[in-house]
Amino acid sequence: MTITIGGGSGFLGRALIARWRSDGHRVRVLTRKPRPGEPDDVAWKPDGSVGPWSVEIDGADAIVNLSGEGIADRRWNAQRKHDLHASRVLSTRSLAAAIATAARPPAVFISGSAVGYYGPHGDEELPEETPPGSDFLAGVCVVWEREAQAAETLGLRVVLVRTGVVLDKDGGALGKMLPFFKAGVGGPVAGGEQLMPWVHADDVAGIYLRAIDDASWSGAVNATAPEPVSNKTFSQALGRALHRPAIAPVPAFAIQLLYGDMSEIVTKGQNAVPKRTLELGYRHAHPDLDEALRTALQSD
Repeated sequence: MTITIGGGSGFLGRALIARWRSDGHRVRVLTRKPRPGEPDDVAWKPDGSVGPWSVEIDGADAIVNLSGEGIADRRWNAQRKHDLHASRVLSTRSLAAAIATAARPPAVFISGSAVGYYGPHGDEELPEETPPGSDFLAGVCVVWEREAQAAETLGLRVVLVRTGVVLDKDGGALGKMLPFFKAGVGGPVAGGEQLMPWVHADDVAGIYLRAIDDASWSGAVNATAPEPVSNKTFSQALGRALHRPAIAPVPAFAIQLLYGDMSEIVTKGQNAVPKRTLELGYRHAHPDLDEALRTALQSD
């Protein structure tokens, strides 16, 4: 199978590509900065238009889009919010436009999204049919998904993968936590009662593969573990995995001072659950948090 992926240079993209290639698939990577010596890297400019890179769409079996500025890379301001929004919307628009011009269009378009779609809901359970929230991240996800759904009018099957907190030591939320926990100064944030919809990187890759391979998959699916846990429980499990204490509380005001509006990602929880993902037959390789963390950190 040939898979063309937009935005494959991030930590999640790298994990997916490694998994797909190990399974024997050919992967072409659309990236702003092709790496020297990487023959499957293809330069693109995801600005909403079609460019020479669109030849990688024609004849591909599946298109996957993970493009977008990193949500937690730095403090949000007006420009940063604009970039977060535009990078997701324009990249998806570019891919949909390229699909429309393809002589041999792919059968399926898998578009990355996030559980931020639902907005903060405390401990209320959030399956895929939950309406969108009203905060900034929810608004981004709504428009992002709408752009992807345009491919349905072209006859493609479209799957929207709403991903939670990915456990991968090389990036994402876990990568940012590790230095503090390794130093023995990690602990629950903002009281620690807010729920975290975590998921192992292997299961994200598995969910994407099922979404590509199984024609019964369409619409939104949550890429989260079956049982979210509180921030406090997660902190304790991470401490156990690293053999470090995890009792240093981090007050909400400190996170707000450091990250501004972005602080809502960690101070307000979500109980997103993979209801449709399970109904469609996916079975998680790492449903237990302690085991998932040990596996994610095993080379440390």
